[in-house]
Amino acid sequence: MSQASTLTGRLLVAMPGIDDARFEHAVILICAHGPDHAMGLRLDRPAPGVDLKTVLDKLDAPAPDQSIGRAVLMGGPVERERGFVLHTDDWTVGDDTLAFGDGLAMTGTREALAAMTDEIAGPRRSALLLGYAGWGEGQLEEELADNVWLTADADLDLIFDGEHTSKWTRALAQLGVDAAMLSSQGGRA
Repeated sequence: MSQASTLTGRLLVAMPGIDDARFEHAVILICAHGPDHAMGLRLDRPAPGVDLKTVLDKLDAPAPDQSIGRAVLMGGPVERERGFVLHTDDWTVGDDTLAFGDGLAMTGTREALAAMTDEIAGPRRSALLLGYAGWGEGQLEEELADNVWLTADADLDLIFDGEHTSKWTRALAQLGVDAAMLSSQGGRA
């Protein structure tokens, strides 16, 4: 796979009729994409009954007031107990941070959790996600050929805003697609 064909830093937007209920109306940010795998984080599904304060308390970490009510997202069905901090690339932790796309980074450390609530030294924007979506060799490319996903440019406002229920519709709108006009029947010309 050439560098030009990578989906790293792009959004996947689920088509209606996706035959995996776990990804219905999903908007996924691809964090890594290579010839043998792809990894992404779902951006539109808050974890029920969990906020950032709950996670920080469970880890016996300081939980400032700005962590109360801040959504934790279900990043995907793989390793759901594992946390990832998705953030802008203005904050990094050396080799523990994976920078990708245009201005994005991902870090999976306690230090990143603490930085999420540090308005001075932390990243400008961030989100905590539990789990991830993963694809094996050729799997994502096959799904794209089968019209399971649309691809879109990443948009920081869409990625980090708290309007989770409308992300799918807004991602489609960025592509010039009206969600109400999409059919759940796929096909090829």
